[in-house]
Amino acid sequence: MNKKQRFSRGLGLLLFFFSAVSFAQQEKPLPNRQRVRENLATLRLLRLTQALDLSEDQAAKIFPTVNKIEKEKLQLQRSMSADIRDLRQILLAPSLQEAEIEAKVTKIREGQKLVREKDAEIEFFLEKSLTTVQKAKYVLFQIEFFRLMEQTLDRLRMPRTNPAPPPFKK
Repeated sequence: MNKKQRFSRGLGLLLFFFSAVSFAQQEKPLPNRQRVRENLATLRLLRLTQALDLSEDQAAKIFPTVNKIEKEKLQLQRSMSADIRDLRQILLAPSLQEAEIEAKVTKIREGQKLVREKDAEIEFFLEKSLTTVQKAKYVLFQIEFFRLMEQTLDRLRMPRTNPAPPPFKK
């Protein structure tokens, strides 16, 4: 096993360990959607490490910062989700409150802006931390990763035309 494979496996085990510790420390279970977002962020970081062929030093520098920013983004998205839910409830109410609607729309737009700023913060940090070749690989990685996510979501959304056969009975 070469150094790169050992590093990738070690990094994978390290991520698994931290995920397990984090999960064990939580007092209440995470909502499914939040857990999926966290898993996607972890998967993205792991794939990023492999795609960019990050050195151990680079990974040690990049992971904590990107992880911190991703957690901040997750908090913003959680807050926005609550605001969107509230906005839906307001719109379903028999008497529409224009001031309340305007306040929620403004708050949601501000949340979107903050999420975009967090994405820009990650981009800026990576720009400073990567070599020119790694920057080029990062651009391609972003395109491929999001394309793969889109394809996966499309497959999950597609209704099955050939349902699975019933289990075999003895």
